[in-house]
Amino acid sequence: MLVGLAPAAHGGNRTGRIFTGDRSGDWLYAALHRGGFANRARSERRGDGLRLEGAYVTAVNRCPPPGNRPTPAERDNCLPYLVDELRLLRRARVIVALGWFAWDGVLRSLRALGDEVPRPRPRFGHGAEAGIGRYTLLGCYHPSQQNTFTGTLTEAMLDDVLARARGLSSGRGAARGRGRTS
Repeated sequence: MLVGLAPAAHGGNRTGRIFTGDRSGDWLYAALHRGGFANRARSERRGDGLRLEGAYVTAVNRCPPPGNRPTPAERDNCLPYLVDELRLLRRARVIVALGWFAWDGVLRSLRALGDEVPRPRPRFGHGAEAGIGRYTLLGCYHPSQQNTFTGTLTEAMLDDVLARARGLSSGRGAARGRGRTS
């Protein structure tokens, strides 16, 4: 399961599929394809033939926030939807949080489901890893242009996180990361 911030006003909100129709989505779906999670490297709109295998993409917020800066009230209003998705996706074991906002939203959702979030609270960082209940939460910088244009997030960095997610979801390397938050 990959969790982002919100659908982009001119991307997912316009196309009907999250991370579609903008450069963040171009980066993400290309990486999902390289990692074997998608049958093609590009997502253009709902119904374009893209199929995900072993992956589910969602967001904390359900509508594009003004200025791409969601408020705590917007997050709290949308959080029940993420909680419901986690409840419904019974086979999900690995959650990749794309950015701090998603990391925070996932931790809040897991707490709402009754999972005990460790104290001190796991800190977000690229490559951060925390075991919470049945899940392993992985941190990844968001594939925004701000991060990809500056080299804060490279294709190799994103590929590494997705490879780790694949390994954890298949049972390889699961013990290595439990409880690690660095």
